[in-house]
Amino acid sequence: MGEQTIIMTKFYGSNRDNLGLIINAGSSSLKFAVIDMTNSEFLLDGIGERLFEADATLNITIRGAKKTKQTIKYGSHKDAISALLDVLGYDFNPVLVAHRVVHGGEYFRDAMKVDADVKEKIKACSILAPLHNPANLAGIEAAEHSFANTPQYVIFDTAFHSTLPPEAYRYALPQSLYEQYSIRRYGFHGTSHHYVSGKTAVLMQRPLSTINMVVAHLGNGCSATAIAGGKSLDTTMGFTPLDGLVMGTRSGSLDPSILLFLEKEAGMSSSDLDDLLNKKSGLLGLSELSNDMRTLEEYALEGHKGAILAIEVFCFRLAKSIAGLMISLPSFDALVFTGGIGENSEVIRHKVCEKLKVLGLQIDTHLNVSVKDKADKISSSCSKTEVWVVGTDEELQIAQQAYALFGQETSL
Repeated sequence: MGEQTIIMTKFYGSNRDNLGLIINAGSSSLKFAVIDMTNSEFLLDGIGERLFEADATLNITIRGAKKTKQTIKYGSHKDAISALLDVLGYDFNPVLVAHRVVHGGEYFRDAMKVDADVKEKIKACSILAPLHNPANLAGIEAAEHSFANTPQYVIFDTAFHSTLPPEAYRYALPQSLYEQYSIRRYGFHGTSHHYVSGKTAVLMQRPLSTINMVVAHLGNGCSATAIAGGKSLDTTMGFTPLDGLVMGTRSGSLDPSILLFLEKEAGMSSSDLDDLLNKKSGLLGLSELSNDMRTLEEYALEGHKGAILAIEVFCFRLAKSIAGLMISLPSFDALVFTGGIGENSEVIRHKVCEKLKVLGLQIDTHLNVSVKDKADKISSSCSKTEVWVVGTDEELQIAQQAYALFGQETSL
């Protein structure tokens, strides 16, 4: 038994009988957590980040013990999960495993228990989320291999946006295409938007049913959502997670004729275009440097033109989208920044809010640079709309939904 396994075995103690393993696979990351399902206490959490890159790492924080960090050079999602399971130990036996799945298509509007049919439908939706659903499936299959007799649950990012009205989710395409292929706006990051909207209501000390807000989830993937009374009314991502805001490697919205032009003039195939839009565009394409906002901010300070351009386009498009989302709301009570960039970059928050001054938003510069615990209001006292930085907790949201379904099944 290795040193880390001994630490974990000692650490779990009496908690080990009701633990949930939460797996949240993103396009270039793998978040995870071990949670005591009886009280929602996080016992362990961490992230595999910069996956598929030379400096890919697995970072784990064990409550009451120590932090660990190990290199998984060019590691995949499967490699990150394998390394995590090595740390958890041979006797780790969760009561459930819950996964975030990005795209549920028209198949899923609620959390589901995993079976062969569910996996097949998740796979079928991979064409709509090529950077995510395959990673989500890899997490499910790795967990099934390690915990063959443990129930697995999936929570879909698209489910939160099932409340979109037709005027928000329909595209101006023939009705027959919607009926035959289910081409519509689905929306994503629903798990994050769901959690953050509820947390913001708690922080504002108001019932969620009375608050109208825009939540901006900003990370390697980015989306903004108009939420009224806890329900999604409009969102920037669409048929796939490619639509909307500028992202790490994704282009976001563009004139569809550009694709026809590139096909004709540059001889690009559908595969070439898919690779271009999903993996070579966004912040990476604009800067020709990096898809990581931390790197871009560092280089922008040194005058790197590509980094400066990428940041400016990112902020302009985000501010423009926030302004557009407002028309879905009866009032604009709060703007909320979340996600890796939203929670950590005072530069992006400042630039975006500066562009929204015309709407009466004003932030306090001191508050913006001194956000504590990722749960702070940064707007000034004279701002017409409150501006908040609220840390997302997709893992907790996933755990709570899965445990509720688990409880329904075990009580039957």
